[in-house]
Amino acid sequence: MKKLLLVEDTLELAKVIMREFEKSGYEIFHAIDGLTALEIHESKQPDAIILDWMLPDIDGLEVISRLRQNSATPVIMLTARDEVIDRVVGLEVGADDYLTKPFSMPELVSRVRALLRRSEIIEKMLLDDREEPLAIINRDSLMLDPLNHIVTLDDETVELSRTEFNLLHLLLRNPARTFSRDYLLETVWGETYFNGDRSVDNVISRLRNKLGEFGEAIETVWGVGYRWRQN
Repeated sequence: MKKLLLVEDTLELAKVIMREFEKSGYEIFHAIDGLTALEIHESKQPDAIILDWMLPDIDGLEVISRLRQNSATPVIMLTARDEVIDRVVGLEVGADDYLTKPFSMPELVSRVRALLRRSEIIEKMLLDDREEPLAIINRDSLMLDPLNHIVTLDDETVELSRTEFNLLHLLLRNPARTFSRDYLLETVWGETYFNGDRSVDNVISRLRNKLGEFGEAIETVWGVGYRWRQN
């Protein structure tokens, strides 16, 4: 049974939402303010959050900002604010979806289901990408041996840290696939990305330097992340 956290201070609306999701087979917890929501999130670890923007203590944007410091739990925001700039702000601080009041219950349920499906797909991709196939990878004079944790370039050993090795391995076995910084951080480091974190960029820079001319094959996709250039 999927667990949801509803953060809504209008009790009548909260009752309607909770009743609808319980009928749909979800376990749902309720908080009437942001601080309580953060406590419930830590203790119950819900699969998704339905979050009202306007709350009596800290608002929904602050709740998301605090959540995103150490959690990637998907969030759909509920708000009466329907200006484009408001939607942009909500998404920029870390919301995954946005629904303007008044809304229909079938649409809310549908959006939460879609959010959970996307989350499951991403989690499966993360698990797959964290696996380390043992096949040796050759790219011209560059060789990576996952089993023995060896990288050579022109038959000379390239000394890499574990993080550098794992990041290079991920890029090499997925040529031409673009990885976002947050995806790389969660896959290679097992951590959640937050705005301003330069960990990925710093490791990419070191990798490029250590690989010499081959380092140019690690392409920057501006505004997104990185990929290994397809030959």
